[in-house]
Amino acid sequence: MTFLDLARKNAWRKPLRAVLLIVCIAVAFLIYGLTASFLAGSQGASAASDSILGVMSAGGRGQALPMAYRARLEADPNIAAVGYMARLRGFMNVEKNVVPISAGDPAALMETSGQELGLTADLLAAINQGRDRVLVGRALAEAQGWSVGQHIAVTAFQMAKQDGSRDWRFEVAGIFDGENASTDTYFAIARYDYVNAARARDRDTVDVFIVRPREGVSPGVLAAHIDALFANSAAPTRTQSEKQFLEAFLRQYADIGLIVDLVTGAAFVTLLMIVVNTMVFAVRERTFEIAVLKTLGLSRMTIMTLVLGETLLIFTIGGTVGLSLAKAGTILAGPSLGLVFSPTVLIHATAIVLALGLATGILPALNAMRTPIMTAFRTR
Repeated sequence: MTFLDLARKNAWRKPLRAVLLIVCIAVAFLIYGLTASFLAGSQGASAASDSILGVMSAGGRGQALPMAYRARLEADPNIAAVGYMARLRGFMNVEKNVVPISAGDPAALMETSGQELGLTADLLAAINQGRDRVLVGRALAEAQGWSVGQHIAVTAFQMAKQDGSRDWRFEVAGIFDGENASTDTYFAIARYDYVNAARARDRDTVDVFIVRPREGVSPGVLAAHIDALFANSAAPTRTQSEKQFLEAFLRQYADIGLIVDLVTGAAFVTLLMIVVNTMVFAVRERTFEIAVLKTLGLSRMTIMTLVLGETLLIFTIGGTVGLSLAKAGTILAGPSLGLVFSPTVLIHATAIVLALGLATGILPALNAMRTPIMTAFRTR
């Protein structure tokens, strides 16, 4: 009988107890997998860029910037490309079904964020075939059930047209997938010239300029330079990297990272107490058998390793089940909820499995190792 066979038979000595432990562990790692995937997706840790800068109004997201700023930004020798966007937030059918639309110059957007968004020359040619055409992100297209060539109507929350209507009609010209799974694709890209010509207010203004620094230029230094450039203007700016903007936006509602740490921490502490208590009793039930193993020549370190192997086996099975369910959840609901089960999440979860497996097994393992043979025989 191999060491693994012995650990497996000890773990399954009482199948109901083993199954309940595995279920508890699986639930804890399911919670961890989903919350960590939500954190990775919402904060865009792998997709958010530290080099791409967003130039917004210092007064907040609700205030627009004049389009005239574009020429001053393009004239700066430290800036490689400048794009811009005007936000058109609306809904379809019911107000809860929010559809975010960003109106900009597709060619300029291709230069600044084309790689990150997964834009191609074919998509650029498709949107340029008509002023009312849009490119839709994969997550938004799947959530709404849209396909290329479909005509859609979005009712804006605030942006009214010159005729007084708030209904904006578009044709889906293409679907972009983003550079990787962490890229936010739950929005559509419209043409700025179409939206700007039709809207009743705030013409020739944008919500944000997107700036890509030249090679070798520090984004932080450039951000400070841009803000200083417009400090004394009628509309001063606040320039941030994409990652800084996402983190600041989420903090308006809550510290997502702290919430995730608290939730998963509570789950793992509870799990730790349950498994330690269960394993202590399980090993105590086998005190006589441990004495027999010592009599047969197994060393104290081997006995300790055997108990640790048993807890690691249970945690490995439970962790695998929980993380598999979390991965399945991100595949099914990831596009609409922004869940991203990244390799980083898997690596952290694997480390937690090993750490908890050793932490829960160390106390019963030490007890089994230190129990004298004669004392153990008297327990029979």
